[in-house]
This record gives sequence, structure tokens and C-alpha cells, in this order.
Amino acid sequence: MSDFINEKKIDMKKYRKDFPFFKAIDEHNSKENAQLVYFDTSATAQRPFLVIDAMSHFYATANANPLRGLYDLSERATLAYEHSRNEVANFINAQDSSQIIFTRNTTESLNLVAYSYGLSNLQKDDEICITIMEHHSNILPWQMVCRQTGAKLVFMECDKETGIISDEEIESKITERTKIVSCVHVSNVLGVTNPIKKICKKAHDVGAVMIVDGAQSAAHTKIDVQDLDADFFAMSGHKLCGPMGIGVLYGKKNLLEKMPPFLTGGEMIEYVTRESATWAEIPHKFEAGTVSAADAVGLGAAIRYIKSVGMENIEEYDKYLTSKLIDGMVKIPHVNIIGSKDGSKRSGIATFTIDGVHPHDIASLLSDEHIAIRAGHHCAQPLGQYLGVQSSARASLYFYNTPEEVDIFLEKLAMVRKWSGYKD
Repeated sequence: MSDFINEKKIDMKKYRKDFPFFKAIDEHNSKENAQLVYFDTSATAQRPFLVIDAMSHFYATANANPLRGLYDLSERATLAYEHSRNEVANFINAQDSSQIIFTRNTTESLNLVAYSYGLSNLQKDDEICITIMEHHSNILPWQMVCRQTGAKLVFMECDKETGIISDEEIESKITERTKIVSCVHVSNVLGVTNPIKKICKKAHDVGAVMIVDGAQSAAHTKIDVQDLDADFFAMSGHKLCGPMGIGVLYGKKNLLEKMPPFLTGGEMIEYVTRESATWAEIPHKFEAGTVSAADAVGLGAAIRYIKSVGMENIEEYDKYLTSKLIDGMVKIPHVNIIGSKDGSKRSGIATFTIDGVHPHDIASLLSDEHIAIRAGHHCAQPLGQYLGVQSSARASLYFYNTPEEVDIFLEKLAMVRKWSGYKD
């Protein structure tokens, strides 16, 4: 893996010029001895010119309310919006574009399932099974469902050293009482990829519905919802080099068609009387109000761009770069890696602490050196409580990062304790 660039003959650095953010940085660095290292892609990815231009082009040439207008401009807006839905369906290998619902983000997608499916199908003493490593977005909606239905929330726990969920844990926690299993695909803290196919099979064996939080995985590995056999799959555009404000919920047709809408109002109806209404067919039943058409167009452009880079190249480069990062971090005294020390299993994520230095101070000191990382509980407080680590720092990489940036990060990281007043 360390010879990735030489073996594959792929120059991943060439893609940096496609991003206004990195193009400006690289031009600045060529003139001055300054660096700006962006290691916070797990929070949000940077966007290429292609995405920004696609959104600008939509507003300039097709800006109309889609779906209902009977004039040419609105029809062009509708075509652009639905074309992006087709792009998403193809990207995750959905059978049909009607299975793709546009939302604002992964959080809204998960809430949609919780409110529309969970509240309608669970009752007292049923169980919802999630993992201890879930983002709050995949915990709080299920806590709400449990409060309102009397169901019980059950947690699958992971190995504290590796982050792996064992077969025994899957077998013991997903039982005949389980009606919903909702699991993160890739942990935003540990970077570990969960055995989703195995968990899906167990969920279906007991008659439960399987929901996958793909916020971190969709940008780093090829997603095939049919192969996973997920009943629902949620993801966000902004982690995929797309715009903020657009997310996706994939669902199996038989489930979506039976579910009541999450929000009601314009665009999602067929017919309204004084007393009642009939809903539009999926996916429009779940897309109330004026849709975020330009953001959907931007997401479609982002997907086309990611496909042009090649998901297999992104995945392999992730492993190479993260391995280089982790291998360097373990050599620095007082730096503690949270989770596996095998960088090839971390999907671009390295979470850590430094003895005697608060994670917020780590992030602040590195910011002074023009390095952007995340610090805090990462919206995963139950995992922190389980691991005994209430706060940590996180560096997260993507294909637009470079080995030289990793070297800069490691050099500065080794100085943090000294900058904090320690002599060792």
C-alpha cells in the first residue's frame, strides 16, 4: 500500500486543481512559505469547480419551481432535478430512481424513517438495535420512537481496541423482539467499517427492518444497496463533494409505499379536500414544499466528478494516506490513537488524544500552524462514555490531500506538547 502512487501510476495530486479551495492554497504556497492543511473532510468535504458551476448554471438558465410548472423553464428545472435523482440511484445501485428521496442531510433522512416508519410500526416491548458508535443523528430519533411507543433501545457494543463488532454481539443483541436495526456503515470516530451485510442478514432473519447510516461511507467506498440488502440507506451530499443542504434517503419500494409522509404541504399531494388528502406517489410523497433543486443538481455533478476520479482509486488512496498518517502518529510519544492502529481499516479517519493536552487545545494550536482538524465529542457521546474518552481530536483525509500534508501534520503534531509547556 505504501507504494500506491508508484504501483498504480495515478497522480492524485492532479485533482487539487479542480477545487477552488485547494487551487488558491497551492498558488499561495508557491509564492510564500505558508501552508494550509485541511484535515476535516469527515465534517464536510471541499467542492470542485464542477459542482459550483453546475449550481450556478442551474440558477442562470433553469431557475424555476420544478415539478408543477407547465411552461418550458419549469420543465427544464424538473428535468435537471430528476436527472440528479437518476444519478444518485445509479451511484448506489438502486433498482429505481423512485426509491431515492431528497432530504436536507443524513440526519433528516434518519428522522424521516423514525417518524414515518418507526412510529407507525413499533409498539410496547419491541426493540430497536443500534451500535454504541452511532452519531447522535442515529440515536436521538430512536430514543424518541422508544419514548412514544414503549419500545426499548438496545446497543451492540464493539471491541474497545479495534472497534469491531463481534459475531457474538450481533447474534445476542438482534433477537426475535428486534423490529428495527439502524447501524452506521463507517464510524465517524473510529473510522471502522461495520459488517453491514452480516448485520442485515441477521436483522432480516428475525424479521426486522435494516437502516444504514452511510454519511461517512458513501464518499469512501462503493455503495451497492442491493448487495447490502439494506431496507433504507441515508447519506449527505456535502460529505461527497456536493453542496450542503441536500441529502438522500434510499428505501425499498414496498416499505416506502406503505409509510405515511414525514412532512405535509405542497408538492406531495395528489388531491386535497376540506376533510382529507391523497398523497402523491413515491418519491414525491416525501418531498413536501419547494424542493432544493439547485442543491440536487450540485449533488448530481459531485457524483459525476467522484465517478470520474474512480471510487476504487479513492478507496485505495484513502488506505495509503491514512496508513501513512497512523504509522507516523504511533511513533510520536504521548499520542494515543483511539481505535485500530491499522490505517487501512479507518476510511480516512484518525482520532486521537495527547497526554496532558485538551483536544480543544490541540485543535487550536494546530490551527495556529494553519492545520484544520476537529475536536470535541464528534456527536458520539455514548461512544466516548463507553471508551472512557469524553473528548478527542480527529484528523480526516480525502483523495485531495497529499503525503506532503501528512508530513506537515506529523511534524506539527510532535510539537504540541512542547507548545503546551511540557519538556518531554
